[in-house]
Amino acid sequence: MKLNDLLKNISYTLLKGNLDTEINDIKYDSRKVAKNDIYVALVGYNNDGHNYIKDAIKNGANTIIISKIMDIKEDINVIKVEDTRMALAYLSKEYFNNPDEELTMIGVTGTTGKTTTTHMIKDILNNIGIKCGLIGSIGIKYNDKIIHTNNTTPESYEIFKYLKEMKDSGITHITMECSSQAFKLNRLAGIIFDIGVLTNLATDHIGPGEHESWDEYVSCKNKLFLNSKIVVSNNDSMHLDKVLKGVEVPIITYGIKNASDIKVSDIRLINEESFFGSEFTTTGLINDTFKTSIPGEFNVYNSLCSLAVMKSLNLDSSKAKDALIKVKVRGRMETALVTPKFKVLIDYAHTEDGMKELVKTLRAYNPTRLISVFGGGGNRPKERRYNLGEIIGGSSDLCIITEDNPRFESIESINNDIKVGLKKVNAKYIEIENRGDAIEYAITNAEDGDLILLVGKGHEEYQDIKGEKHHFSELEEIERIKNKINLEE
Repeated sequence: MKLNDLLKNISYTLLKGNLDTEINDIKYDSRKVAKNDIYVALVGYNNDGHNYIKDAIKNGANTIIISKIMDIKEDINVIKVEDTRMALAYLSKEYFNNPDEELTMIGVTGTTGKTTTTHMIKDILNNIGIKCGLIGSIGIKYNDKIIHTNNTTPESYEIFKYLKEMKDSGITHITMECSSQAFKLNRLAGIIFDIGVLTNLATDHIGPGEHESWDEYVSCKNKLFLNSKIVVSNNDSMHLDKVLKGVEVPIITYGIKNASDIKVSDIRLINEESFFGSEFTTTGLINDTFKTSIPGEFNVYNSLCSLAVMKSLNLDSSKAKDALIKVKVRGRMETALVTPKFKVLIDYAHTEDGMKELVKTLRAYNPTRLISVFGGGGNRPKERRYNLGEIIGGSSDLCIITEDNPRFESIESINNDIKVGLKKVNAKYIEIENRGDAIEYAITNAEDGDLILLVGKGHEEYQDIKGEKHHFSELEEIERIKNKINLEE
């Protein structure tokens, strides 16, 4: 493509060079630059792409996009913009021929629930014959493909690249996790969403490397709804006036407590030998009864949210029933093992609100015992570990503290911090350093009616130890233990 065509929706200053230049590709990593590429110098938390301009030129870049004045002597195109991340988004959108404009885009934001809700939406749509792809924290999923990504919401170049790939494969709808970080870093710039969805809002993600303040966090969430044609909102969430400020499009609300367009009138928790989950009845725009195999009130909210999305798409919500019963989300309140005697669940909870909701949810099923297997992340604030011990320990009958992702810290040091919280609530606990051994202990010592909760790893299939990622899958460990003790499901 020609450079001037790629730049047509960007405000810029041409410092030197010629806009009538043929461009091969767009890169923001200098190491990946090839002949006749554009190099976009992104400014991150730890790295500044402007420091790698010479490397990009050496590798063949014919155009450099900058946001700082640089002395570039080489005979190439140099273009200055106010924000290189914003520029990358619009360059990528144009380079991949605006694929978002030919897709039905469903953006989901919220402090928690994004992953589960996007999977529910995808599964329901696919179940009724609509080809839907997904972009989120567990990766990019469409048809039978899974592509792993590093961020909940990838960089804008990857977003538009995969949107085009999905569109070309016959996908018509996209459900996407839209993190507040993605809006802060302009990864979603240029996209107008057909439906913008709010799961909830809480006070996580404020601090170094995330958001400087609560106002900034809310402002970033608000961007989704200012760039949506229809809004689906949890009417029981806090701070709706701020997160929906300035929204002038139709809003469909859902809720359990407050008056809403789609409201739950009754919830029944089900803990049977062959089924673990919830059944709920809705009134308002949808009058029906549904079941979900992902347990707890919180996942009734997620189910309700996905049904509200169906309504906003003018689809028959009754066709969602089969999908809601079957839907499983890897590592999100995932029922990994069901036996006549006990059940094992895997969950990724690692925020304070997420952990509180998790243990509250499982206690509501009145297990004989709630046994929690968990550890803490290394090189993370100690406060999180104190809270982990206090929240999980305060609601569990037995805690088995073990390794998680120790990174560059010792497991002993991490567990000592967790014990501060455990002791605060007089929790009963044991230590088993190897996580596989800890899971095996929980399963082999389970009693009738127990719920065993594996907290923190979720969908991850590795342990981060001293800079290396070692393969570790909780599902594989459960399978190993089942075979070892001849466990019947």
